[in-house]
Amino acid sequence: MGIDVSVQAHIHRPRSQVAAFAMDPSNDTTWIGGISYARALTPAPMGKGTQVERVAGFMGKRIEYVLEVVDHEPEALLAMRSVRSPFPMAVTYRFEEAEGGTVAHLRVEGEAGGFFSLASPLMALMVKRNITRDIEALKAALEGKPE
Repeated sequence: MGIDVSVQAHIHRPRSQVAAFAMDPSNDTTWIGGISYARALTPAPMGKGTQVERVAGFMGKRIEYVLEVVDHEPEALLAMRSVRSPFPMAVTYRFEEAEGGTVAHLRVEGEAGGFFSLASPLMALMVKRNITRDIEALKAALEGKPE
């Protein structure tokens, strides 16, 4: 079963702030639910070829995976695909200027495999719920900070 879910939120902060925060792996544990550990495996700055290692919990399982940046436009786009993961996935963050701030878009695409294929009918719903919480946490983290 293929998964392709997207969410968006209006964040009352400049696009440069929103994108910088969301694209920095050291902030992943602040706003991405289930992430217990994240670090860049390649030196800064963020760009094509950068690899990010994450450890997460999903459906009661520990997941270790590495994402590689396949497209990057500072302040506008970060597209990553899994290079080591229990199932293939792609994650895209897109940021657009909007009146009073930024519209942030998150998209997750993938194919459930292994243990997760057993729960494939629920996967898209769970991913949608999780990334909705993530974007709300991103909004709260950024709007709660002084400009």
